[in-house]
Amino acid sequence: MIRQFELVEKVRAYDPNVDEAMLNRAYVFSMKAHGAQMRASGDPYFSHPLEVAGILTEYKLDGETITTALLHDTVEDTVATAEQIEEMFGERVGKLVDGVTKLSKLELRSEANQQAENFRKLLLAMSDDIRVLLVKLADRLHNMRTIHYLKKPEKRRRIAAETMEIYAPLAGRLGMHDVKEELEDIAFRELNPDAHKSMLRRMEYLSADDETLIEQVIVELRETMAKFEIDARITGRRKKPYSIWRKMERDNIAFEQLMDIVGFRVIVQDVPSCYQALGVVHGRYRVVPGRFKDYISTPKRNGYQSIHTAVIGPAKHRIEIQIRSEEMDQVAEKGVAAHWSYKQGVGSADGRRYRWLQGLIEILENTNSPEEFLEHSKLEMFTDQVFCFTPKGDVIGLPRGGSPVDFAYAVHTDVGNTMVGAKVNQKVVPLRTVLRNGDQVEVLRSKTATPSASWENFVITGKARAAIRTFIRNQQRAEYERLGRAVAEKAFRDADHNFSEESLDHAIKALNLRSAEELYQELGRGELTGGRLLKIVFPGDRRWGPRDAIGAINRLLPGRLRRGGDDKSSVPVTGLKPGVAVHYGECCHPLPGDRIVGIMRKGRGVILHTIDCPNLEAYSDESERWVDVKWDVDPDHQSFYVGRVKAIVPNEPGSLSEVATMIASNLGNISNLNFTERSQDFFEMQIDIEVTDVKHLTNIIAALRATPIISKVERVMG
Repeated sequence: MIRQFELVEKVRAYDPNVDEAMLNRAYVFSMKAHGAQMRASGDPYFSHPLEVAGILTEYKLDGETITTALLHDTVEDTVATAEQIEEMFGERVGKLVDGVTKLSKLELRSEANQQAENFRKLLLAMSDDIRVLLVKLADRLHNMRTIHYLKKPEKRRRIAAETMEIYAPLAGRLGMHDVKEELEDIAFRELNPDAHKSMLRRMEYLSADDETLIEQVIVELRETMAKFEIDARITGRRKKPYSIWRKMERDNIAFEQLMDIVGFRVIVQDVPSCYQALGVVHGRYRVVPGRFKDYISTPKRNGYQSIHTAVIGPAKHRIEIQIRSEEMDQVAEKGVAAHWSYKQGVGSADGRRYRWLQGLIEILENTNSPEEFLEHSKLEMFTDQVFCFTPKGDVIGLPRGGSPVDFAYAVHTDVGNTMVGAKVNQKVVPLRTVLRNGDQVEVLRSKTATPSASWENFVITGKARAAIRTFIRNQQRAEYERLGRAVAEKAFRDADHNFSEESLDHAIKALNLRSAEELYQELGRGELTGGRLLKIVFPGDRRWGPRDAIGAINRLLPGRLRRGGDDKSSVPVTGLKPGVAVHYGECCHPLPGDRIVGIMRKGRGVILHTIDCPNLEAYSDESERWVDVKWDVDPDHQSFYVGRVKAIVPNEPGSLSEVATMIASNLGNISNLNFTERSQDFFEMQIDIEVTDVKHLTNIIAALRATPIISKVERVMG
């Protein structure tokens, strides 16, 4: 265990002006506060904050950060208070300690919820001062180095999984490559010990050859650079077991096929020397196609810069070479910590430097629960990147597999919310198109456009998914409010009462709601009926009996939900309780004439399905959810409903026109058309058709099947 004077000397070695008195006070305060507490290893507990402080001195961090490391567990694990910390060490250290505190006293419903809430608060704290995360990462790194002392395997696996899912990606996003690699490798050993041992055995088998190869390549590269008068420092090292394992899984290749088990670095003085060294390497060795990446001209989001290339090196070995300047090497190894050295001063590398961090904060503002935030933020952190350009030439970094919708939301949430289409390299493309490095993307917008719920099926960034969910939730809330107000107004009218929002105040308080809007939403979702509302508002009103309530609400809403705002799109069914909201099943699109059943869904009311809908299997063991309903179509009033068909037609001129003409000639109306698959020979499409009933749709399907140009057509039932 490092001693007090040794820690101070370590800090003084890189920062002669450090506040030694504060470091000494923090050392003594923490040692006394933790007292006789012991760790699972049998060491005094105080050894942990001391080791965390030692880790941070390797990054030459300022005195306040080292002080925070010494104190980071005192508020949580001892009788010390946040007020004491702030009084003795100042406001800034107090805030840092508060930000790093593990928050284990939160009374949350589940372990998963606790993990999500801790992560959410960690992000909030570090958005003000990134040093919070630097201390937290050092804390986690030392805990992982001593994880083998924990006796319970399930606890070790839980901590390792959390490290792999949250802390290692965060270290990567901060550019702290060595911390990321060590965290991943220790977690890998706990989560998959057999694979870890297998990788070590394979690497040990090659170790003798590796050492010879490393030395040979370093000598050759050094001589080659000297020949062209390039001042370069050459290093080489083997990669970690987890890094190799992940590459084998990702690329689906065998161990023997890997070319970059050993990596080499050519470190030069400046940017021009990087490109000069690249030319020398490519002139000396044969290049491996498709393995060149220039992160100097287009840096990664964490600030990483380097040139990556792969060549056929000495003895015909394929080797990976990274070329960078000394400054780039510091950032590559230490990331944000390289900017946060004692020389930079407070605020030089705070959270505002990092757009990705602000992106996570924006996600935080758009999510309803800690679990949802954790889901979205993981999407943001587990990413290989592609770089695309706006028409003005601005670079937008996206996760690999990102779509134009992800691109739009990366530019700005309002751009995504008003998107109607996209051009990639001047060509209009489907919104689910996967973007590639170097694509130029133009977002087509409309003031009246809104996000589609279907976008959530293919977007991959947390920011896009959170924004889409937020918009859809708000849209649903507005629809429930509209429907709920209509229920309330009609209930009052049928009971001969004048409706006003002031008359609802008593009901809002009685139901423990916050506003009339919440009351309307309860009514719209079917969680509150008009009859119960009237009983609360007019408890002594004898005119409002049960029969009158049922009759009035049945007159208002006999199981109907207006989907388009006019009579032709209503859903006429009977057999429902008064005031229950009704929705079509989007999976099977039931039509009058189909045998139907209702499924009660919490928060949504009743969902109508055809009796043979495959999705009903999910409710086979929940008979209490099933509601017996029947169609109640008014023969004197023609209404239109949406049926869905799937058609396969040849990819040739006139085929789509033939389909549209046949549907129109049979009095159907196409409300939506979606291509689900296309090839050189055929189109497969889903067509939503407005019809009067199932017989009408059957006639249209029969007419389409009789058309020679159409290969196949059938109704979609799931």
